[in-house]
Amino acid sequence: MSRKKSHVFTTDLDFCPDCGSVLPLPTYEQFVACKSCSFKIDVYEFDAVKTCSRIVFNTSDKAALKAQEETGELTGPTVDRKCPKCGHEGMVYTTRQTRSADEGQTVFFSCPDCRFQEIEYS
Repeated sequence: MSRKKSHVFTTDLDFCPDCGSVLPLPTYEQFVACKSCSFKIDVYEFDAVKTCSRIVFNTSDKAALKAQEETGELTGPTVDRKCPKCGHEGMVYTTRQTRSADEGQTVFFSCPDCRFQEIEYS
């Protein structure tokens, strides 16, 4: 008599019911095996499951800047920082990794009122 093991999680077929990890997509092998634990499920369990995927590309920085120039508005996250030129409270910022990977990122601040820009190397 075989006894069915109880699982820690009640999940969809996308996730491992033992550890909660995302299961790999079914292939031509007989079982789909969890990469994090020893759980295996028969590939035929996935027969009625429809798998769809889509790729969404982020807009390039140039396209975003062009759209920003057309609307005239600065968009992005705002930080509590006073503009040194006009005194406006709140500046929009972006970050970039302009130096080597083991150094901090560069933060670019822009004032939404007077368009003053300053750079901070963190």
